[in-house]
Amino acid sequence: MSRLIYIADPMCSWCYGFGPELNTLLAGLPDMELELIVGGLRAYNTEVMDEQLKTTLLSHWKKVEETSGLPFSDRALSRPGFIYDTEPACRAIVATGLLAPQLAFDVFHAIQHGFYVEGRDVTQAKVLAEIAVQVLTESGIACDENLFLTTWDSEESKTATQADFAQTQRWGIHGFPTLVLEHAGGLHLITSGFVRTETLVERLQSIVDQAA
Repeated sequence: MSRLIYIADPMCSWCYGFGPELNTLLAGLPDMELELIVGGLRAYNTEVMDEQLKTTLLSHWKKVEETSGLPFSDRALSRPGFIYDTEPACRAIVATGLLAPQLAFDVFHAIQHGFYVEGRDVTQAKVLAEIAVQVLTESGIACDENLFLTTWDSEESKTATQADFAQTQRWGIHGFPTLVLEHAGGLHLITSGFVRTETLVERLQSIVDQAA
């Protein structure tokens, strides 16, 4: 049985840009299992964003925008005192996985949209709860913000998030997005970084052919 393992961070701009390419791939593989592991791009960062970092990030975002064609807003980075800590958003994905694992990928995309398009501060618990609960509710899962926040703030969620970060480090993954295929008893790197769907398909087929 084969499955895809996606190592990413909801506050990683290239992961946001890669979203449509991965979605297209998955649409063509409706029976393929996908495991989402949060990578912790800037987890536990405590420094307030300065103008130099903001300028650097916006230059990266511009490149992703040009490559992917997706919309970007700089409102989140322009908030006074903004701290680019990706752990809370990563933990929201893990918390969703505990409540409704089939919707973790949907919440991942919703947090990306909230951050990059709507300019929302997805380092904040209340914002994350609003985004996640909307996805869960629209999908027929009974969940209010209190339940989500309780799950998000639990030791189980914190420990599971740290476990994802540790797994990412054990695999030697330092860049996102990374997509891996587990096939024929082994792990095979499909991509570490943004590529088009056509390239993903070619690499997947090559791995399967070699294992045959």
